[in-house]
Amino acid sequence: MAAYFFASPIDVDIKLENEELRKQVEIKTDKEKTISCPVYYDGDSVGGQVLASPDLGVEVSIRVRDGKKVTHEGIRIEFVGNIELFYDRGHHHEFLSLSQELAAPGEMRQAQTFDFNFKNVEKQFESYQGINVKLRYFVRVTISRRMADVVKEKDIWVHSFRMPPDSNNSIKMEVGIEDCLHIEFEYNKSKYHLKDVIVGKIYFLLVRIKIKHMELSIIRRETTGAPPNQYNESETITKFEIMDGAPIRGETIPIRLFLGGFDLTPTFRDVNKKFSTRYYLNLVLIDEENRRYFKQQEITIYREPSEAEVPGEPPVPSVPHPIDVHHQ
Repeated sequence: MAAYFFASPIDVDIKLENEELRKQVEIKTDKEKTISCPVYYDGDSVGGQVLASPDLGVEVSIRVRDGKKVTHEGIRIEFVGNIELFYDRGHHHEFLSLSQELAAPGEMRQAQTFDFNFKNVEKQFESYQGINVKLRYFVRVTISRRMADVVKEKDIWVHSFRMPPDSNNSIKMEVGIEDCLHIEFEYNKSKYHLKDVIVGKIYFLLVRIKIKHMELSIIRRETTGAPPNQYNESETITKFEIMDGAPIRGETIPIRLFLGGFDLTPTFRDVNKKFSTRYYLNLVLIDEENRRYFKQQEITIYREPSEAEVPGEPPVPSVPHPIDVHHQ
């Protein structure tokens, strides 16, 4: 009964123009539900005249329940970009806030529709949902009322693309344990786009320990906050065996890893001084006594321009470095 008493007398609907033509991204909400968000890019308009303009638009439809008269103190719409650190819930760090008034204070007796336009909005960061942080863009409608405001939000998802790097050197490194193990690994480059292929090889120069097998994994490391409230979380995106059995001196193991099948984001470095997300290739050798020898190498991942669809149109589809030893 109390829930009915405090229920909002107004229904608010937000419909994005040409939403069905945009690429969609499935996002988990706080309540473990999944919502579908349309993808936008830096400079895309979020708004425009609905059904009357080629600009992309948003229609806000507001209905009064049971035909009752509703008094309000103004209606406004905002386009917001913010960062939420999960250890600091309730405190959202806004880096973008645009606002427009849709209606002056007055009364509502029937459904009304409002059009608006946020033109060519700069969206400097890419949307991100991680372990301890979320970077979010959304449209928010607020109907100000004396008792309690009526608020409705709708998320969009932003992708930021970058031009391919001018220089993209290969990664070549020798690692080993003195007089026991000496290997050389090489990856064809250090920067990869999201649909790229990692090509490499591992060459055994010296093998005096009994290697059982070798595996390669991609690790995503998320860093949030700043000391003393800094948190680091690592997750393994994929792991696969690249060798089974003991290698011999002079043996070469090829590597070919397609990135397109994995849930990757671009590399993020110090986004708004709040978080970073970095990727590492982790090479692990396991011997017959289950000792693990591993070496990590950071790689950069970026979103290249060819992956972006046209807005409003259907998407187009030496001395060796020391090696770490870990006993299990």
